[in-house]
Amino acid sequence: MSVKQISVFLENKSGRLAEVTKALGKGGINLRAITIADTADFGILRLIVNDPDGALKILEKEGFTAKETDVLAVEVEDKPGGLAKVMEIFEKNRVNIEYLYATLEKNRDNAVVIFKVEDIAHGQKIIEENNLPVVSGFNF
Repeated sequence: MSVKQISVFLENKSGRLAEVTKALGKGGINLRAITIADTADFGILRLIVNDPDGALKILEKEGFTAKETDVLAVEVEDKPGGLAKVMEIFEKNRVNIEYLYATLEKNRDNAVVIFKVEDIAHGQKIIEENNLPVVSGFNF
């Protein structure tokens, strides 16, 4: 039920994001979700891609530091309060969210929210118990 996320550590220098996306594109890697968080010295690029193993190989070959992480992808109603419903369930059941970001998926009317939670097994259990719709594979 989890999805593989690729995290890439980037120096805060002009052109680094372009280098990553160019390398992945040349390698046939399709980006399905993307977010970046920065600090004063570096950024963390987080990606959901069609081929996580292939993406890691390409990034390592190009000299980027990257790792794979399990995250949860939950389909959320695309209307006011849609995310709030999921947040209430997580809060009630003490699912600690480290970060989240959203994307859209082909052939879906709703948004997909990517959650990095402190305890993925607990998060999966709560999702199952509450019949929240999950996305285990993205349409590429």
